Amino acid sequence: MDSSDQEVARELLPLLRVYKNGRVERLMGSNFVPSSLNDPETDVSSKDIVISSESSVSARLYLPKLNNQDNNKKLPLFVYFHGGGFCVESAFSLLGHRYLNLIVSQANVVAVSVEYRLAPEHPLPVAYDDCWTAIQWVAAHARGGTTTTTAAAAEPWLTTYADFDRVFVGGDSSGGNIVHNVAMRAGKHGLPNGVKIYGALLVQPYFWGSEPIGSELNADPNQRAFTERVWRFVAPYSSGIDDPTINPVVAGAPSLAELGCSRVLVSVAGKDLLRDRGILYWEELKKSGWKGEAELFDVEGEDHAFHVFNTATENAVILIKRLASFLSSE
Repeated sequence: MDSSDQEVARELLPLLRVYKNGRVERLMGSNFVPSSLNDPETDVSSKDIVISSESSVSARLYLPKLNNQDNNKKLPLFVYFHGGGFCVESAFSLLGHRYLNLIVSQANVVAVSVEYRLAPEHPLPVAYDDCWTAIQWVAAHARGGTTTTTAAAAEPWLTTYADFDRVFVGGDSSGGNIVHNVAMRAGKHGLPNGVKIYGALLVQPYFWGSEPIGSELNADPNQRAFTERVWRFVAPYSSGIDDPTINPVVAGAPSLAELGCSRVLVSVAGKDLLRDRGILYWEELKKSGWKGEAELFDVEGEDHAFHVFNTATENAVILIKRLASFLSSE
């Protein structure tokens, strides 16, 4: 065996290890699970599709159980970006699959869970670019999919069931960060066929900055250092921890007034180190001159991503119900 296969070049513990020959060993992350027709718990069906063969962007699509009335009714469309620090987890993993089944069932939406490329093999902004590619692909299906898809390539679950006047984007942790950055691009560049993002869900979003705020001042220095270390590991070409993609309220960042959606729900957790950053984002969005409606949902006594790791706890059930209500709103 080549010795470089065993020699460690760098680590981001407890998440992953990179060896000198380039091999990446992911130490965290749930197992992949297959898509399924009629999930036994929720009756939600799912399937996997390729969005771009050039960039290897793919997705898992979800469709709720349809009754006779739903067959003639267009459903809200939810484009989801998973969490995992930009470097672990997947749209095809157990945690994401279980979570999306519940969301889709409760909200009665069509969902596209995007499989974007991960760092360190693909450092940021690759994930942002992949997710932007994905939402452009989604929007191209509006009005029959005439912009960048062909009739043969168009996805029937989208063309048949999705309401392109009610497009939502959402994500947890790093996925919430992606939501912000995708919505900013949508505000600046627009989407195919005139599609607009109606609502955005930022759940315990991964935002940070060099100047501690709120409870960060008294937080464990090791936790703060790890939060920064993750960013520097996955975004080595950024300007650092105050890059606007991780610190959207830093001086000189693009105005939040440019956010390309009409409604935003920011959800934070009481014990989460990232809590005050999410609240600050919500506050600054409301003050920015942005024309939409911003809501905050604070879950006391819980830590980061609690509702994804265990969807059955009392607070997880409450949060998932709140998220589903946002997605099903008119």
